[in-house]
Amino acid sequence: MNLIRPVLICPLLAVSLCAAAHAHAGEARYLGLLNRAHDSVVALEVAPAGSDAFVARPIEVLAGGGGSSMVRLGEQGCRFDLRMTFGNGRRAVYHAVDVCRGDTLAIQPLPRSRTSASVAGR
Repeated sequence: MNLIRPVLICPLLAVSLCAAAHAHAGEARYLGLLNRAHDSVVALEVAPAGSDAFVARPIEVLAGGGGSSMVRLGEQGCRFDLRMTFGNGRRAVYHAVDVCRGDTLAIQPLPRSRTSASVAGR
């Protein structure tokens, strides 16, 4: 009798886990952006992590010094590369940002000596 319960429960559990995974596979991924840089973010491009297939995402100007916004990234996967252009023309790329592990990206000020920067995801 004790063997019957695990034999019946395991297949039911496996089916429910597969159904849950399938239900979340096509959900849109969103990310909050918090601009802690000094300059405003004026453009944003998003690509699946490591693909270099950037696509522009419409955003309103994200004010420097604490402006925030929510942006839709895509429907597949958890990791994305984000390329931002600031009002002064400088650019930053945040690599492999994992939206499944966190819901907000704090954009950091760029080093003064560079016109562009590459930043590891969080």
